[in-house]
Amino acid sequence: MNYPNHDPFEWIDHELAQLAERGLRRTLRTHDGPQGLRLNVAGRELINFGSNDYLGLAAEGRLCAAAARAVEQAGCGAGASPLVSGHSASHRRLEDRLAEFERTEAALVFSSGYAANVGTIPALAGRGDAIYADQNNHASMIDGCRLSRAEVHVYPHADCGTLERQLQTSSAYRRRLIVSESVFSMDGDLAPLAELVALAERFDCMLLVDEAHATGVFGHSGRGVSEALGVEHRIGIRMGTLSKALGCAGGFVCGSKSLVEWLINQARSYVFSTALPPAVCAAALVAIDLVRQEPQRRAGLLETAQGLRVGLREQGWNIGASESQIVPIIVGTADRAVRLSARLFEQGILVPAIRPPAVPADHSLLRISLNCGHTPAIVERLLAALAALRVEVADHKLKVPLGPDCDGCDRGI
Repeated sequence: MNYPNHDPFEWIDHELAQLAERGLRRTLRTHDGPQGLRLNVAGRELINFGSNDYLGLAAEGRLCAAAARAVEQAGCGAGASPLVSGHSASHRRLEDRLAEFERTEAALVFSSGYAANVGTIPALAGRGDAIYADQNNHASMIDGCRLSRAEVHVYPHADCGTLERQLQTSSAYRRRLIVSESVFSMDGDLAPLAELVALAERFDCMLLVDEAHATGVFGHSGRGVSEALGVEHRIGIRMGTLSKALGCAGGFVCGSKSLVEWLINQARSYVFSTALPPAVCAAALVAIDLVRQEPQRRAGLLETAQGLRVGLREQGWNIGASESQIVPIIVGTADRAVRLSARLFEQGILVPAIRPPAVPADHSLLRISLNCGHTPAIVERLLAALAALRVEVADHKLKVPLGPDCDGCDRGI
């Protein structure tokens, strides 16, 4: 029997067109040269407010030199998963240094921060268990919860009252786990860690805190929000990344020796992934030292962020409850965020538009990520560009639909 020719993948083009119509289609932006304060995109230099390189370490000479030496000594790749033959002396040194830095018994390095969360959460909770997750948690935590097959209870963002009621009415589970970021990656606000710790202790729950955007930035020694609030010793599982403020790649989990031993045996994203290249471990060791030795980087970063927030509020933008180096401008629709980001791009400023599924519907935003090297002059240039956009929006000269949720005036856009 002859069948008519049919392309089983023709649906892809249709779905991509649908994404484009809703302002949700994404394309890759390729840049030349190192990550830094400025990026060269298609031959054009842009001021970079779109990087997680918060401490300016991604292209720092001392990290690059350490990585180069490690490549000469150990080659480019790890060659295998850690449990086979990929766990080198470089990995051991990094894990020992991370445990010392974080003041925990042990630490375990994963191939990415995503892998750390998506492997650790299912290793701790499964069928017959319960997980309690903040509504605004990162996708890696959401996916980890889904893969766990535990019963997941989502509480409204930072709403410890609702979380308490959920815990009071769900005591029959085998194990219970609370999971939250410390600095929320899209809105830049902080979790109520003291309250979460108290609830975990009161209801005999495990608590996992994702410090990905806080490691190197918050706390006297740069260990994160848990250090800044004085509760780190009461949090059993702390996760962080090497790929943001530390300027490298990879993720890690720190805690007790028994926790790490359990993850080595049960975290599938660790067991079945090739280990990080030894050169990355060598660079990360230097980054940890610089976090300790150069606290002015994080102090200057947070001071710059505070100044930017003041300026944006004075202009009338809605920046939510940001308290960190991540400063959102919440604009509502995806189309609105894309158009505003494009106008900034035209002026040589890179501020990415963040749209669903990274944020909820009608919560699209411009995400400003600061670097400790952003000078007052650079920040003033950004503020001047945004001030001009505010005027254009208010005068209806910029073709950005405001919609019923925002009138472009006192409530901000």
